[in-house]
Amino acid sequence: MPASLRLRLTLSHLAVLLTGMLLAGLLAWVSVERLYLSSQSANLLAQARLIAAALQDVPLPLQASDPYSQAANVQPGIHTRLLTENGGVAFSLPLMPGGSAVLAPVAEQAALVSPQELLARGEIQQALQGQAATAVRRVEVGNGGRALYAAAPVYDSAGALTGIVYLAEPLPVGGLPAAVLLQLGGAVLAAGLLAGLAGFFLARRLARPLEDLSRTAAAVGAGDLGQRAPTGSRVTELDGLGRAFNAMAADLERSKQARDAFLADVTHELRTPLTVIQGTIETLEDGALDDKKGRGPLLAGMQREAARLIRLVNDLLVLTRADAGALLLDLQPVELAELARQRCGRLAGLATRRRIKLRVDDETGRPPRGSARGDADRLAQALDNLLENAIRHSPEGAVVSVTIRREEGRVYVSVADGGAGIPPEHLPFVFERFYRVESSRDRRSGGSGLGLAIARSLVLAQGGAIQARSEPGRGTEMTFWLPAAGLPSD
Repeated sequence: MPASLRLRLTLSHLAVLLTGMLLAGLLAWVSVERLYLSSQSANLLAQARLIAAALQDVPLPLQASDPYSQAANVQPGIHTRLLTENGGVAFSLPLMPGGSAVLAPVAEQAALVSPQELLARGEIQQALQGQAATAVRRVEVGNGGRALYAAAPVYDSAGALTGIVYLAEPLPVGGLPAAVLLQLGGAVLAAGLLAGLAGFFLARRLARPLEDLSRTAAAVGAGDLGQRAPTGSRVTELDGLGRAFNAMAADLERSKQARDAFLADVTHELRTPLTVIQGTIETLEDGALDDKKGRGPLLAGMQREAARLIRLVNDLLVLTRADAGALLLDLQPVELAELARQRCGRLAGLATRRRIKLRVDDETGRPPRGSARGDADRLAQALDNLLENAIRHSPEGAVVSVTIRREEGRVYVSVADGGAGIPPEHLPFVFERFYRVESSRDRRSGGSGLGLAIARSLVLAQGGAIQARSEPGRGTEMTFWLPAAGLPSD
């Protein structure tokens, strides 16, 4: 069974923290052990020096028969220098290799040591040179622990080296006293608990936004597009993920609303001509077919509605193919100024009926400079839609102008009318399907609300872009651009 994200994060954080604590604990252990050993060495060395100073001018035996300890010491004042009965020994010099064995400190757990072995020890060598020294050595007998040794030279009143004080102290088996080990163990345990709590709360903080996001995603997947993920975790990446998810959910919600509105508009647009056609057929079936004078207008109306229905279906087919990237385009150099004049000539009748003048302004210079890379038929369709839209929204006596210009490897085409303009709140939506600023007037004038959407899809499919600019009371300008001929498509 897969583990939850919160559990995985908790365990991973705990593992990381415990690993760090283990390394820190090992370093702390080594540091404390060194500090303890340094302190003990300094103390034992001080004791050896004090005892050596107290033994000045005191005759010392060549070898001792008893341990030199607080219990066996008979020299006045010397025993006050010893802290333990593991004791030490004091022997006179010189020690001759091969001579009689010398008594070792009790801490070494060896009764006698040969002079040759004793003289080979580093601390003894330094003491023979007149310098007190310490050393740590493993005791081979008994429990095999370690012992700390201190050797200090003894001088007579003339300053001659007469003997050596040799002290020893056993070191704890673990390197530190039991009390210190317990304290370190308690500190490690407490730190482990704190690390576990820190890992739990940190994992909870990181996992909660993801858990909320998972629940939100499940709700959105179930159809509740109004759900939004929280973005207040104060973790940059998680908040960014939440914002991206919310933007996606908002887009889905808008897409659903647009789809529902699109279906409603398509249903309405299809129902209207179909209703007219059906009513006309019923009228003809009721006897109007035999009325030669009356059936003419009925058939003409039915033909108009059928043509409208065909146009609507064709427009929807173009949009569907454009959305799927399935438009068949023949991209060739197209002289846009000449194409604009042709389309204006085609729509001259509609403009004349509305007493509107059409004008083409070519600002590109010679004709080759106005050539763009595009599909002439699709560009003609886009220009027709823009011109028809401008004519429908211009008052009588107005001028609809088409301007062509070239800038930085692009050819721009602008269609400007002299109408009432588009309110700013409607301007961002004019290229959406079936969107009408004044729906009743558009339907009365025959518009389906797809012209600008089709123009936009056709321009985008050819590597261009389109935008609208408008000021209420000063008309509207639709501008699109395409790559100039001879340049790669953007």
